[in-house]
Amino acid sequence: MKRRQLLATALAAPLATPNLVTAQIRAKVLRFIPESDITVIDPIWTTATVTRNHGYLVFDTLYGQDDGFAMQPQMVAGHTIENEGLLWRLTLRDGLRFHDGEPVRGRDVVPSIRRFAARDAFGRALMDATAELSSPSDVVIQFKLRRPFPLLPNALGKSGTVMPAIMPERLALTDPNKQITEMVGSGPFRFNTTERVIGARVIYDRFDGYVPRADGPVQFTAGPKRVYYDRIDWHVIPDSQTCASALISHEAEWWQTPTPDLLPLLRSQGLTTAVQDPSGALGILRFNHLYPPFDNVEIRRALLAAVDQTEFMRAVGGDDRRDWKDRVGIFSPGTPMASEAGIEAMTGKRDLPAVARALVAAGYKGEKVVMLAASDQFSTYPFALVAADLLKRVGMNVDLVTSDWGTVVNRRASKSIPDKGGWNIFFTNLNGTNNFDPASQLGIRGNGNDAWFGWPTAPKLEALRQQWFAAGSLAEQQRICAEMQMQFWQDVPYIPLGAFYASIAYDRKLTGIRSGFPQFYDVRPA
Repeated sequence: MKRRQLLATALAAPLATPNLVTAQIRAKVLRFIPESDITVIDPIWTTATVTRNHGYLVFDTLYGQDDGFAMQPQMVAGHTIENEGLLWRLTLRDGLRFHDGEPVRGRDVVPSIRRFAARDAFGRALMDATAELSSPSDVVIQFKLRRPFPLLPNALGKSGTVMPAIMPERLALTDPNKQITEMVGSGPFRFNTTERVIGARVIYDRFDGYVPRADGPVQFTAGPKRVYYDRIDWHVIPDSQTCASALISHEAEWWQTPTPDLLPLLRSQGLTTAVQDPSGALGILRFNHLYPPFDNVEIRRALLAAVDQTEFMRAVGGDDRRDWKDRVGIFSPGTPMASEAGIEAMTGKRDLPAVARALVAAGYKGEKVVMLAASDQFSTYPFALVAADLLKRVGMNVDLVTSDWGTVVNRRASKSIPDKGGWNIFFTNLNGTNNFDPASQLGIRGNGNDAWFGWPTAPKLEALRQQWFAAGSLAEQQRICAEMQMQFWQDVPYIPLGAFYASIAYDRKLTGIRSGFPQFYDVRPA
């Protein structure tokens, strides 16, 4: 029996959570089904998008990003630039207050920036260009730069992971390699620790002390953040049939990740579906570069000839090409830095026996490949199933380890031996504006132990990245990015699997949903 047929018989199945169906409660509570549970709540410590989404409820950022991806003042009232671009002064706007009642001061902002920069590639680039970061007063943050860095607002307002969250000084001074577990921000919502049920429920309460901006475009992460609900309830429901049932029976108002095969049914029941993030998600097969077999670049290169992006995209998005793209390199398709430079590495004829021979010639000796798969992630679990079958067909010894996404998030951070708690391959999506340029693209960093999970060492990619920051024109930036992509096919820090454009589903009575990723200000019942 097909999934849609099964669902038709399951629509009456109740959620394993309280039935909140009265009009009065619905006006107060927005019930949301996220992509997964939050196992890490520190938005600085992890690149998990679910933690970033959580972070934008609890914390705020100095700058926001509008729908055109331009930076707008958010926590700052504005800034001045002097000394030929070497001196920036940022002034905080009035009314900023943390959830514990304390005002947001410059002495909170400075260590928050430093903690963020220690974990984020874009932030680190900013700090590399900074000679001195200080707070001359409670409302002024000052950057004295070694060299001009015109992308300073972009680094402090980036909407991808890691989130540039501003937190109280006592939390911001936490070692960036250690997680904070106390959630005190200055965002529109408080994190409700007493009602959280790990694996089932996450609660956020409206912060009455939040003062929205008075101006700016109400777009993406920018502009006034006005709250219309007293409470946001995240219901963690791994089973897609139960999620659809919850939405159809009005037990929830918004589902972040409906599976493509259920979209027609949801539409037929009067629900709205739409692509929320027009920049899409880049699917990747990520290698661990620390251990065999993928510490061997020749083995990584050999696998490029095995992967068919179309096959992977169909597995997650079906046959409708409007939902995905192949011929995808390292930047989001359709953005200024994207190109098809060297794309032949992913588009040539697939000859699996030849790949098997190339692996042996490269030195593969039958080492076990520990492959992590998150069964609760519809947008990546099919990648794992396709890849496991593919690698077995080219002679690799695959150990497919299936768990939930939270477990994968924690395990992928481990540098242990693969069969002692580590890993060889995991799958994820690089989402949104992270993938527009070399500043924030996590997967192409080649700075060894300081790189994103997988820890590749790729000095030529790093050198090109530095050249990009110094480029004086868009044309020069594009030339460097094309060269980076050509070098990428030589270093193979990961294998691109294509770009997927996922839809959300929500009650047609909801209005004000922003583009990009789930945010909960401005959302209100019609």
